[in-house]
Amino acid sequence: MKNQPELITLTNPRSSAAEAYRALRTNLTFAALDKPIETLVVTSAAPGEGKSTTLANLAVTMAQGEHRTVLVDADLRRPSLHKIFGLSNDQGLTTMFVEPETLQNPPLAETGVENLLLLPSGPLPPNPADLLGSRRMEEIITALVTRADIVLFDAPPIIAVTDAAVLGTKVDGVLLVIGSGRTRRDHAQRARELLERVHVRIVGAVLTNMPGDATIGGYYGV
Repeated sequence: MKNQPELITLTNPRSSAAEAYRALRTNLTFAALDKPIETLVVTSAAPGEGKSTTLANLAVTMAQGEHRTVLVDADLRRPSLHKIFGLSNDQGLTTMFVEPETLQNPPLAETGVENLLLLPSGPLPPNPADLLGSRRMEEIITALVTRADIVLFDAPPIIAVTDAAVLGTKVDGVLLVIGSGRTRRDHAQRARELLERVHVRIVGAVLTNMPGDATIGGYYGV
C-alpha cells in the first residue's frame, strides 16, 4: 500500500495530528473500562466532516497499539475507505450478505499496516438501511469480532439517512465526528437526539479540522 495523504498517522507519525489520534485511542480505552468496546461505529452529523479520514487514522493508530483491528466500510452509499488504502472494492461487506460461506471466510483485505485488515463495502446495494438492520448483519458482526480485538465501522452521516442509527443499535458504541467550522450547532444537536432516540451508546465526539498550534507542534518535532 502506498502511503495515502489522508493517513497522517502513517505519513507523519510524529506530527501533532498523529499524536491527537493516539490520544483518541487512549480516551476510548479509558471510556470503556466499565464496558469494553469491541465494536464501534464512527459517523458524522452531515457530509463533509471528515468521518472516514478520522476513522481510517484511528484504525491505523489502534493497529499500531497492537490491537488486532478490522475496519469495515459500512457506508453503503458513498464508500471511501478502499480509496484511502488504495484497495479494490469488488468484494466486501455486501458480499457477505449473499455468499453464506463468507461468514467463515470474510473477504478481508490486507492494508499494508500490521494488525489492520479492511472489509470494503463491496458492490452498492439498493437497500443499505435494510441490510444493516438485518439479522444477517448481526451474524456478520459476530464473525468479525472473533477475528479482532476491535471492529470499527464507517457509517453515513446520521442526519442524512438512518443507516448509522440502525447500525449503532447493534454495536458497543458510536463516535460522532464534528467538523470545526463546518458542522452547524443545530445539526450536531440533531445527530445526538437521533442516536439517543434509539438508545445508542454515544462514547464521545471528535472535533476535526482545528487550526494547528505551532507551539504544540514544535514539541513533536514538526
